[in-house]
Amino acid sequence: MIRMKPVDVVIVGFGWTGAIMGIELAEAGLDVLALERGVFRDTSPDFTYPHNADELAYGIRGKLFQPLANETITIRHGVNDTAQPYRQYGSFLFGHNVGGAGLHWNGQHYRPSPEDLVLESHMRQRYGAKFMPDDMQIQDWGVTYDELEPFLEQFEYVCGTSGRAGNLNGEIRDGGNPFEGPRKREYPNPPVADNYAARLFSDAARSLGHKPFPQPSSNASQPYTNPYGVRLGPCNLCGYCERFCCFMYSKASPQTTILPVLMRKPNFSLRTQSHVTRVNLDSTRKRATGVTYIDAQGREVEQPANLVIVAAFQMHNVRLMLLSGIGTPYDPATGKGVIGKNYAYQMMSNINLFYDKDVQINPFIAAGSGGNAIIDDFNSDHFDHGPHGFVGGGYILGGQTGGRPIQQLSLPPGTPAWGDKWKRAAKEAYLHTTSVQTHGSVMSYRDRYLDLDPTYKDRFGQPLLRMTFDWHDNEYKMTRFLTDRAQDIANAMKARQTSQTIRKQGDHYDVRQYQTTHTTGGVIQGASPETSALNSFQQSWDVPNVFVTGASAFPQNIGYNPTGLIGGLTYRSVKAIRETYLKNPGPLVQA
Repeated sequence: MIRMKPVDVVIVGFGWTGAIMGIELAEAGLDVLALERGVFRDTSPDFTYPHNADELAYGIRGKLFQPLANETITIRHGVNDTAQPYRQYGSFLFGHNVGGAGLHWNGQHYRPSPEDLVLESHMRQRYGAKFMPDDMQIQDWGVTYDELEPFLEQFEYVCGTSGRAGNLNGEIRDGGNPFEGPRKREYPNPPVADNYAARLFSDAARSLGHKPFPQPSSNASQPYTNPYGVRLGPCNLCGYCERFCCFMYSKASPQTTILPVLMRKPNFSLRTQSHVTRVNLDSTRKRATGVTYIDAQGREVEQPANLVIVAAFQMHNVRLMLLSGIGTPYDPATGKGVIGKNYAYQMMSNINLFYDKDVQINPFIAAGSGGNAIIDDFNSDHFDHGPHGFVGGGYILGGQTGGRPIQQLSLPPGTPAWGDKWKRAAKEAYLHTTSVQTHGSVMSYRDRYLDLDPTYKDRFGQPLLRMTFDWHDNEYKMTRFLTDRAQDIANAMKARQTSQTIRKQGDHYDVRQYQTTHTTGGVIQGASPETSALNSFQQSWDVPNVFVTGASAFPQNIGYNPTGLIGGLTYRSVKAIRETYLKNPGPLVQA
């Protein structure tokens, strides 16, 4: 084994949270090393126009995603089922290479609602303990909205987020989200201009008494320079956001907001094609001594470090903690243990609207998040759940994220799957079609978790991560309620025809159908080491010089897209490291 020179900090994974940790700890004067299993990628030359606008390469073949032949996960519905490998991308997408999933996201940039962060205690107080099913094990996060708000703002200003405040220092303002928690400052940029479909949605929602507002977007609406001095350009609504990197330097990503500064720091270094296989522990197993990784030549390398930041994709974080023996693996039979606990996903539905030829939608004029309109009336606990019998909710969105002809082509019901009639329908529908979507939360349950697969291994001989997951009655009720409200809006939009896609009671979780890449849980944060793996600063209860960032910390999944919350939690964590931990290394929260 090769043993490298010790560093102050080693970061495992180099996407959003790795980049945030890297620049903040490097600015604190520490010697920081990031290890990324993929290769280096940057806007130029890797994603320049026109070769970046290649739907076949990026949208279908997944050029930015982790090769599943090298490592995947296995999936089963129930604890007594046999898991099978996830061999072809469908339900969710693993980030890969420098930038991770922060390269190919759409840019939807939300804050959590205040009640999201104290969900268990909030629901218990408002509805009573019996309102929640016995097997639901939602938890509070150990941090409140007010404590997190400055860091949510910090991440928004790094990203140059475009939007309109609905609650500015407690004052509810027209045109923004009236249900959001109070924010101290307005968004750094005004909203991206509406597309026509978003205006149709807003008019219809408003006619039904709702309060639509522009979707918060980390697609810059105008030229913008962020606090690190990195400049973003205005979005041109090209429609190539999701599954693509932005060639306009408009969509916030590590490459467009942080790396131009971080990569020039003499005390920061990056090693790509470095696959970390474990976090190394000393004889007490209470302190990490660094990590072991496999380099591009297949050699095993030991990297000593005083501080280990696990900042990979959510599922990879869980797997690395299990492989390293940090924390007690979760056992669904007893409900004990914390690593792998509370895996959750999200549940979406979709309504396609087909107009006559006199209504020009032009779906190719779009951004991944900018230009769309949403309502938040039925998200979180913004409404009385009592009569409806479920926990959670979601937002309803109108507009489009692009008009790519392969993946984003919608056809009227009854259209054949091939042939002349299919071609005719595609030609006639393309410019006159839009959609209304719901984006719903998923709660955590005793029998939904992650562990190591006893059968399947990766190319290095290590066990794959195994997912045990299926939908619960709570989520079927939630999505039915949310979709009915969305259908009311779609009807008011007065299209010629609509079609609805919804998951109904009895439908199993289907890995072939893409919904979101918002997989969460497994290394959750909370107020107690008995029920969580991390404290509220994302520090391991068991090994205090290990911090784990990202969506693996979510105790359950919210109705919003997670990136804004992930960034805010990471900035809060790194501030605590800089200002408290480095002065007195040890637990930041006493158990």
